[in-house]
Amino acid sequence: QVQVMESGGDSVQAGGSLRLSCKASKDTYSANCVGWFRQDPGKERELVAGIYTGGGSKFYVDSVRGRFTISQDNPKNTVWLQMMNLKPDDTSMYYCAAEQRSYNCRMNRWDRLEWAYWGQGTQVTVSS
Repeated sequence: QVQVMESGGDSVQAGGSLRLSCKASKDTYSANCVGWFRQDPGKERELVAGIYTGGGSKFYVDSVRGRFTISQDNPKNTVWLQMMNLKPDDTSMYYCAAEQRSYNCRMNRWDRLEWAYWGQGTQVTVSS
């Protein structure tokens, strides 16, 4: 089983930057697909960025492409979400999710992934 924990959320001014981290449990890093989601109360959860940890495949939702970067640090079992030029619309609770079955993220079929493991979330607040 994979356990994930997010950190790095904070309150920043518009135009600022944050880096979120998603750390997987040490006993196994078989989380082949890792995704960052955000969700506001009463709204659907949105996949913001995803990465296939085996290399090559990444996903960004249009609203963050060019501003957010997802990357991994395998020795530290960590996936990062670097967020630049933050906007008030980026304000949300951000969740990290992981999935061991790799086919869909490896093939860029991000909408077909069923995410098995979730973190507790970290709050990002961007003020204008």
